Amino acid sequence: MEINIYQGYDHRLAHAHVNVIIDVIRAFTVAHQAFLHGARKIILTGTVEEAFRLKAENPEYLLAGEIKGLQIPGFDLDNSPKRVADFELNERVIVQKTTNGVKAALNSLDAEDVIVTGFSNARATAEYIRKKYSHSRKGFTVNIVASHPTGDDDLACAEYIKGFIHGTSSATASETADRILKCEAAGKFFDEAQPEFDPRDIFYCIKEIDSGFVMKVYSEGATPEIRKVYV
Repeated sequence: MEINIYQGYDHRLAHAHVNVIIDVIRAFTVAHQAFLHGARKIILTGTVEEAFRLKAENPEYLLAGEIKGLQIPGFDLDNSPKRVADFELNERVIVQKTTNGVKAALNSLDAEDVIVTGFSNARATAEYIRKKYSHSRKGFTVNIVASHPTGDDDLACAEYIKGFIHGTSSATASETADRILKCEAAGKFFDEAQPEFDPRDIFYCIKEIDSGFVMKVYSEGATPEIRKVYV
């Protein structure tokens, strides 16, 4: 099994068997929390305008996302896993628009399996791939996209997943979490001069949760959407 790691959200990857897109701080940690708290599905959108169009057509939808890390005016939720975890989401549909993770996912749809994850669901994602494709044929390709162009958080998670799939990881979960905690992207959450960033978010981002499902992207419809798939 060939496993490639790419960093950044603007890659146009050739067809692969599996694409894994990572956004630890915070888009796919938010998605994981949303499913844990009852969301039915998450629609991925590349623009604010498309998000508002979907909301106009479906008033019951919730808009969640950020620009430069901050809540988009008119959106119901920002990109905070803590606030999503506190929100009543029973069977609600979320429309998500973010700078890195969502954009990277929309650019990575050409695969038989497309999976999104943060660190909180990384082990489940790696176990799913290892079990499902353990007897894969020669030439089988897995692409792991660390969506932040420079952030060590997504790269640490990508390396953790790759090592877990191969069974050769030298980094433990706690070591990977510590690397995320110390990365530059996490710093602003502990900066008193930037109170708009909640430090509690980071503790959601570094905690593994055995949720029993992966977050798969389906793109057969008009808009790609994430659904949880139990494994």
